[in-house]
Amino acid sequence: MAERLDVLIVGAGFAGMYMLLKSREQGLKVQAIEAGSGVGGTWYWNRYPGARVDIQSLDYSYGFDARLEQEWRWSERYAPQPELLAYANHVADRFDLKKDIRFKTRVTAAHWDAKADGWNVTLDTGEVIPARFVVMATGCLSVPTDVTFPGLDDYKGTIYRTSRWPHEGVDFSEQRVGIIGTGSSAIQSIPIIAESAAHLTVFQRTPNYSTPARNGPIPEEEFQEWLKDPRAFRARSRYTPTGFWNDPREDAIATQTPPDEIKAELERRWAWGGFRILSAFADQAIDPEANKIVADFIAEKIREQVKDPKVAEMLTPKDHPFGTKRPCVDTNYYATYNRDNVELVDLRSDPLETFTATGIRTKNRSFDFDAVVLATGFDAMTGAIERVDIRGVNGETIKEHWAAGPETYLGLMVAGFPNLFLITGPGSPSVLTNMINSIEQHVDYVADIIASLNASQAGRIEATREAEQAWTDHVDQSAAMTLFPRANSWYMGANVPGKPRRFLAYTGGLDVYSDICNAVRDKGWEGFVIARGDQVLRASHEFTSFPPPPENMAPHIMEMAMARVEAWNKEHGRV
Repeated sequence: MAERLDVLIVGAGFAGMYMLLKSREQGLKVQAIEAGSGVGGTWYWNRYPGARVDIQSLDYSYGFDARLEQEWRWSERYAPQPELLAYANHVADRFDLKKDIRFKTRVTAAHWDAKADGWNVTLDTGEVIPARFVVMATGCLSVPTDVTFPGLDDYKGTIYRTSRWPHEGVDFSEQRVGIIGTGSSAIQSIPIIAESAAHLTVFQRTPNYSTPARNGPIPEEEFQEWLKDPRAFRARSRYTPTGFWNDPREDAIATQTPPDEIKAELERRWAWGGFRILSAFADQAIDPEANKIVADFIAEKIREQVKDPKVAEMLTPKDHPFGTKRPCVDTNYYATYNRDNVELVDLRSDPLETFTATGIRTKNRSFDFDAVVLATGFDAMTGAIERVDIRGVNGETIKEHWAAGPETYLGLMVAGFPNLFLITGPGSPSVLTNMINSIEQHVDYVADIIASLNASQAGRIEATREAEQAWTDHVDQSAAMTLFPRANSWYMGANVPGKPRRFLAYTGGLDVYSDICNAVRDKGWEGFVIARGDQVLRASHEFTSFPPPPENMAPHIMEMAMARVEAWNKEHGRV
C-alpha cells in the first residue's frame, strides 16, 4: 500500500487545483488524481464548437491571488474554451501544481477505515492509497448522461458527443449533419456548425430560453476600471446571490410596475446581454404572473429574430417558467434558423423512432447524415460522485445513502462519511452561481475545517444525521418557495432516467449560504461531530443557523413563497 496522504483530491479542474494549492499552504501531504491528461476539468473535456463560459471572464477567474489577477488579460467578455484551458494551465504552471497531480488515472473506490480514521482509495490501476481526507472536486457537470437511441449501433456515419469532443477538432465542411439537443452545448455549437456544414438538421426535444451574449473584446476603459481595485470588484461579486454582479433590482416588482417601464427595463437588460435579465424584477422567480411578463418579452424577441413564424413558435418554450432551467447565452443562435442550410425538427410532434444505417428516422420522415452530434447533457451534481464506490462507516455506499435523492449537510459533507468533502456538492448554491466564487468559498471553508481539526489534534469530522436532515429540508423548502421545481430540468435530475427528483442546488444564494457557513463555524462547527479515535471532542447534532426571510421581499411575494413552503411541509410530513 502507498504512503498515507493527508489529503487526496479527486479531479484537477478549477476546484481541484485550488484545493491542492490550499493544502500545500497548510503543509499537508497532498495529491490530486485526474482522469484526463491535463488540468482544466470542464474546459479540458468540453471542446465542442463555440464552447465558452456564460459568466463574464473577469468574474470567472480566481480571486485568491492579486498578482495572478494582474498578469492575465482576457481577450473577450466571455472567454472561449481554448483560452479558459490556457488560463487553467497558466495557473497550474504558475504555482507548480502539476507535480502533485497524477494524470490519466481514475479513482474507482474509497472505503472508510475506522481504525485509521481515514480512507483507503482505490485507483483504476489497482493501487490503494490511504488518505486522511478525501475531497471530491469532480465538478457539477462532468459526467455525460448515458442517453442512447434505438438503432444507434446500426448507424454507419460518425457520432460525436459535445461532452467528449475530439481534441483535434472536427471539420464539417460539405457534410450533412444532424444534432440532437438544444441545451447550452447545442445552442453554442449550432451556429458554428451551420457555418461550415452543407446542411444541419436540429432535432429539438425541448426548447430553451437563450439570451444574447453581446460578446466581444473587453472594453479597455472597463478593464482599466477593474484593474484599479480588483479586491473591491471581487468582494462585491462574491457577496451576491449569484456570485457575480448582475445589477439586481431587489425592490422592483413586475406586477406593480407600469408596462412601459417594464418594457424599458427589459430592453436595457437585453441590450446588455448575458444573464442581466434574470435580475430585472424581484418577483420573477417566485410569482408566475411576473415570470410570464419576462417570458413573453423573450418570446417576442424570438419572433423578431426568426423569420419563419412556425419555426419561431417551435423555438419558444411553453412548458417551464423562464429561468427555471438554466438559461443559455448565445451568439446568433436564433438567427441561425434563417439560414437556408438549417432545419428544425420538433421531436414532440414528430418523435424520433430509430437510427438507421444512413441516419435517423422519425415518425414522419427519414434523414440521411454524414455525422450526428449528441448534445444530450450531463448527470448533474451527483453523477461523478455516485460513480465512485464510496463506502462510509457502516459499509453503506453514498449511492445507497442517496437512494431517495441526495442529502448533505451544507452541500459539503454527508452523514456517515467522515472526512469526505464535496466541493460545490448537491445542496450548495453551486450551479446557480458563478462557479469560481462558489469553489473558492468551499475550498477556503474546507481548509478552515482541516486547520481547526489539526489545531485540536482531532482525527475526524462527520456531519450528524440530524443536521443533514435539517439542511436538506431547508434546501427543499427554499426551492419550494420558487418556481424552479416547476421545470423538468437537470436541476431536478429530470434528464436522467430513474434519477430521484429533488432540486439539487441551494436557492438561497451564495451570500446567504456564506453567512450560514460562517455561523456554523462560529458556533463551534454546529451540526458536526469531531473526534479522535473513540474520544468525542465536540458534538453538535442540531443545525439552527437558518437565515431569516429577506427583509426587502414584498409582503405579497413573501406570503406566496411561505404558502408554498407550508404546502411542501404538509406534503412531506414536516413540522
